Amino acid sequence: MAPMKLRIDTEACTGHGRCYSLAPDLFDADEYGHGVLRHEEVPDHLTEQAHTAVSNCPERAITLEP
Repeated sequence: MAPMKLRIDTEACTGHGRCYSLAPDLFDADEYGHGVLRHEEVPDHLTEQAHTAVSNCPERAITLEP
C-alpha cells in the first residue's frame, strides 16, 4: 500500500499552531508560526497524528491524500 500524503494550503493557514502542537513528528512552524511539513509522506506509525492534525485545523488547511 502506498503511503498517505499530507498537504498544507499555505493560503488558508493562519498559524494557529494546532498541527505542530498535536502532531510534532509531522509538522513544524515557519518563522511566522505557520505550519510546515516535516514529512510529506506519512509513515505508517504516524497515521493517527496525521488524522488528528487534519481534524483539528480550524481553517481546514490540511488534507491527507491516499
